[in-house]
Parts: sequence; C-alpha cells; structure tokens
Amino acid sequence: MNTGFKLLLANIFFVFVNTISAQNNRDAAFENRLQSMTLEEKVGQMSQIDLGVLAVGKICEVADPIRLDTAKLRLAFQRYKVGSVLNCGCGFHALSRNRWLGIIDSIQQANSLYSKHEIPVLYGIDAIHGANYTLGSTLFPQQIGQAATWNPELVKAAARITAYETRASGIPWNFSPVLDIGRQPLWSRFFETYGEDVCLAKKMTNACITGYQGNTFGNEQVAACMKHFLGYSYPLSGKDRTPVWIGERELRAYFLPTFQEAIRLKAKTLMINSGELNGIPVHASYPILTTLLREELGFEGVAVTDWEDVYKLHTTHKVAETLRDAVKIAVMAGIDMSMTPNDFQFNELLLDLVKSGEIPESRLDMSVRRILKLKSDLVLEGKTTLPSQADYPLFGSDSFARVAYDAVAESITLLKNEGDVLPLSPGSKVWVMGNASNSLNYLNGAWSQTWLGQDARFNEPGKMTILQALQAGYGKENITEVNPQYVLKNQRKPKLLPGAVVYCLGETPATEIPGNINDLSITISEEDRKALESLKARKVPVVLVLLLGRPRIITDLDKLSRAVVHAYIPGQEGAKPLADLLYGKINPSGRLPFTYPRSSGDIVHYDRKRTEDNDINFGSSGYNPLYDFGHGISYTQFDYRGLNVRPENDTFVIQVLVRNTGNREGKEVVQVYYRDEYAPVTPSQKKLCAFAKVNLKPGQDTVVTFKVPFFDVGDIGADMKPFKASGTIVFRAGQQTVTLNHKP
Repeated sequence: MNTGFKLLLANIFFVFVNTISAQNNRDAAFENRLQSMTLEEKVGQMSQIDLGVLAVGKICEVADPIRLDTAKLRLAFQRYKVGSVLNCGCGFHALSRNRWLGIIDSIQQANSLYSKHEIPVLYGIDAIHGANYTLGSTLFPQQIGQAATWNPELVKAAARITAYETRASGIPWNFSPVLDIGRQPLWSRFFETYGEDVCLAKKMTNACITGYQGNTFGNEQVAACMKHFLGYSYPLSGKDRTPVWIGERELRAYFLPTFQEAIRLKAKTLMINSGELNGIPVHASYPILTTLLREELGFEGVAVTDWEDVYKLHTTHKVAETLRDAVKIAVMAGIDMSMTPNDFQFNELLLDLVKSGEIPESRLDMSVRRILKLKSDLVLEGKTTLPSQADYPLFGSDSFARVAYDAVAESITLLKNEGDVLPLSPGSKVWVMGNASNSLNYLNGAWSQTWLGQDARFNEPGKMTILQALQAGYGKENITEVNPQYVLKNQRKPKLLPGAVVYCLGETPATEIPGNINDLSITISEEDRKALESLKARKVPVVLVLLLGRPRIITDLDKLSRAVVHAYIPGQEGAKPLADLLYGKINPSGRLPFTYPRSSGDIVHYDRKRTEDNDINFGSSGYNPLYDFGHGISYTQFDYRGLNVRPENDTFVIQVLVRNTGNREGKEVVQVYYRDEYAPVTPSQKKLCAFAKVNLKPGQDTVVTFKVPFFDVGDIGADMKPFKASGTIVFRAGQQTVTLNHKP
C-alpha cells in the first residue's frame, strides 16, 4: 500500500471519528438538557399555539395592525412554556418582512424573559407556493402547476427561493410540501398536490425537499414538512376531512411512495392526516404513526398534528369520550407536537396524564428529543438574534421573479389548437372575456396573502392581471375587455368582430373545507354561454384559458373553443408569461399532471386496469377522457426514433432519439411508459416510469437515456412487498414501442 493511499485512508478515518464524536457530543448535550428540564417544560415543547393567541384581540379577530399582548405572552411562555407558534391565517393576512422580524423577535424575547429554560421558540408557517404571507415575496405556480412543468430543476429552484424568502422573514419551518397524491379531483386541495402519478410526484418530491432543505442545512434553508401522512387526499365523498377508504396494497402502491422518498431525503418534519383512514382517525393510529412511520420507514423527525386534531378525536371523530382521553390516545399513538392551537388545554391534560402515571414521562422524552434536535438543526439552539434586511439581499428580486416567470412558462399546457389559432398575430384585434380575465385572485389562488386568497385588498401592488399583461405587452389599442352583452349586441356587425376572443375561466380561490364542491362541473353565466355560441357561429375563434386547480368539467366549453390553454393557478407573476405564450414569444411545453375527465361521472386515471376499458357495447373503448395524462402540444413538432431497452445491472437502460421536425425551437417532455402484460396483481394498461425535458432547435435531435431500476417497473404484491415486473413488458416513448421478454 503506497504512502499517499495510507494518508487518504487516515484522513477518511479521522473525519469519520470526528463526525461520530461530534454526534455523540450533541446526543449527550440533548440528554443533559432533557434531564434538566421540568415536566412542564417538556409538555410545553410538545405544544404549538396560533399567533392569534398571543395577539391583541380575539381569536380570528386580532387587531390590525397586529400587536402582541404582554399578558398573553407571559401566560404562554411563563406558565405553559410553549415551544412553538404558527399562523394558519384565521383572520390573518400577509405582513411586511420587517414586521415579521419584529414579531418573531418579540416572541423570542418574551420566551427568554419568561421561560428561563433557554430553548428558543420554533415558528412555523404555510409558505405554500412562495413566502405567501410576506409582502414583496416571490410567488410561484401552485404545486399542481409546478408538476405541469415536468421539470424538477425548476421545482427545486422555486423551493430554494421560497426557503430563502421564508427564512429572510425570520421563519425557519415551512408546512410544505403536500405529498398526497391527487387522485380524487373533487377534493378541494387537489391543486396543492403534484398530480395523480407516483413517478412524477416522487420526482417533484425529491426536487422540493432538496430545494427547501439543501444538502448541508444553513440559514437559507427551511425545515420541510411533508403532509398529510397518510391517505388524506382520497376521501370517498370528495369532501375535505371526510372518511378515506384505501386498502393496504393500494396505500403502499400509490399513497406512500412520495413520503418514502421524502423520508429517504431526511425531511425534518411531518404533518398528520386530519381525517380517518379505514375507520380510524390517523391521529389515533399507532400502526400508522409508530409501526409504519417510525419502525418500518425509519422517520426520525418531528410529527406535528394538523389544526386542533387532537381535540377532534373527542369532538368530531368520537373515538375519545373526553378531551383527556383524546390527548392520551394521540400521544400514545405517536404524535410529537400538538397544533392545539387556540388554548392550553393540551398542556393541562398532558401534564395531568403524566403525573397520574397514565403516560410515562419517557414517552414525552422521545418527542422532546426530536424537537430539540430539530431546533438545533435549524440553528435556533441558543440563538435569538434575527436576520437584518441586509442579510438577504435577493429577497423579492428581479432574478427571483424571472424564475417564477420560467416556472409559469413551462407549466402552461396547450391542450388544443385547431387550425393553429395560436399563437395570436401581433396587431390583431382581440377581445378578452371571462371571470378570471382581470383578477389577480384567480391567478394566485388560496394561500396568497390570505388563507383563502379571496380578499383583493391584500394583493401585491403592481402585479398584472391577464388583461393588463396582454394590453401592456401587445397594445392596449388592440386588446379590449368586453362583456357578453357587448358581444351579443354587436354580433351582426362584422367590422366590429375581433380576430380572436380570449375567454378566461377561473374557479373561486379556496382550500380545505371552504373549497368543497358538490359537482366537478363548472358553470358560466347563460349570457356568457350565448356569447360564446354566437362567436362560434360567426367563426370567430375562441381561446379558452383555464385557471383551475382541479379538472373541472369543461367539455361543452371545449366544443365552443378552437384552442384550450391550461394555466392552472400560476401565481402573481403568471399573467405576463401567459400573454407571451398566447402571442408565441413562449413555445408551450407544459404537460397535464392528471387525467382530464370528459364528464363528472367518468373519473378514470390513465394508469387504469384493463377492465376500466370495457364499454357499454362490450368493447374496449370505455376509457375516453377529454385529455389524457401527460398530454400537451407545442407550436413545433417532435419525432421519436430508435427506442431501445436493455437490462443492465438491475436497471433498464432506455434510449430514444428525439428530433424537432418543426420550424420553432421548443421543449419536449420525453415520457416513457411501460405495461407488464401479466403480473401477480392486475397490471395497469400503462404506467409512467421515466421522463425528461429537452430543448431542441429546429432540425436538432438528441438521444435521451434513462436508467430505471427494476423495482420501478413493477408493483406491490398481495404480500404487501414490491415485486419486479417480469415476462412480457411493453415500453413506449412517443409512438415508439419495444416489447421485452424479461426474466429478472
């Protein structure tokens, strides 16, 4: 062995020993701190209250501008030793960055003054698509729009900026991302998911967690909070927080993988499903919160409840006869921190349960260790000083806005373009109509300055609506906002008719229970419908622009439109890239992250089983969505050649040549699907196993290579374990297919 190699080994061993030593020292410090804490202090660390509990005024009716109440601060930190604060947005709105820093500093100072235990308070917030509760921050598309980019690097960049601007506001913990799979389109929080597909959602999960937390945690990252564990997004009724029924095999195949990916990446926190899963509230489920989460998946971080969900075991779910029983059940099931959030009953009851011997203090020690480690990881331990305005010079910068522009540009999905209506011709006359044409709220959606995103008073000044962006970019003299009465009044005056009509349709912003609906269909006024019918009869092309967070049924409107553009919920930077795309400055490259149904009663996912193809005539044309998962068209064309698949070292190496055969530069999402012809459980007709986004100039081609692990081309068996696909497997990319006889 040469001297250089010996030195290298010695250095590696030295680093390893020092790393272990540092970890042992930190573990010892945690144990010393834990042993010195009173029972009241431990209980306090496990409680989280809403900012409204500390503010002047009543819960959900705090004084504006918000001010902290000294007596309430004393009660929270001197008597109850509270360890964490959040604001969900009940009666709340976005604050300036400077105001946030003042509030957080006041909380930390009060905690230091009254508590005497020298453990800082951990503040958490819902920064869902940007630091949406801080004025002047950068807002990105909602998660469903980010998924539509099919570009993990853009999602990672958005997460990094969100972390930076949230941390710049003095807040180190973000209740994001939502890792629930969006397979129930009625669900009000569908827009907060990465769509219906496991492969796509896992890639976006990886990008987001990495963007929030980074590889080496520092003061430009936040603790991610994967939510909502487990099965929250699939209520049978479609209504938020109503019963979910999912078999264990389906749970592991569809709803668990995103959380597994986040845990693999050491996501620091997790929020628990508010609802019930197969008849058991998840907050009361030891098999979910301990056996699965801790023992099987190895999650080491902090598990926080959702809003008041410990109490709801008694008040709503009725599995606990008293609030005291509810606290006991939830703590013994495996929660670490209770988002109480409006009083201190949790503290009182948990303290009594430990003193009576019904909950061992060692159980609290498990949770408090995790909480102390989280605070240490977030560089909070022993530190109450907050960043100055100068510490984060890129906050709200043009460079960040450009990333938001790019994210919107790559998310917008062109679903239909009959007769190449798009792009619009510069200088042509365009009418703009629809409820979302001149409203920033429809662009932003919920979690934007306010919880539901419906109050226009708090919208960011200077941000453009769709109408304003079209007029600013392409001529106010060419683009006119009209109402249906104007259209109908002038339908017999050909000289007044425009070259095209842009009809913008949005869904009223809302989330959680306020966003519940009874019908997936979306309606427009009778006058609007008559106006669109008149335009179609006059052969005036209508461009339907959708600003929807879930696939509301638009089949009739689709028939009245020559082009359909899905912009999802793009955020306050969304209008300009949308305008640029309509006029051809941007070539659309978004792809649907969900299957778009044709009717409310025909909700079938693309990765359907063979029986779901059965039709009423005993044929196989039963699957007939309005637009398929992964669909999206461009202003150019792409051709696929030479698809090749070969097994190599427990992976499938997949290669395909893609060429831009059109006359515009464009981005193509190369999607690889597979079908296992025979399997131990019924195989899907097709499933996504790999994708990549490539940019090609006219005439340019590239060979795209994927390496897909065998287990990613398989399923979960009846024994609840993953298996590899085998036998006859059909792979597809574009119109190219390859059939492989594979024996792993």
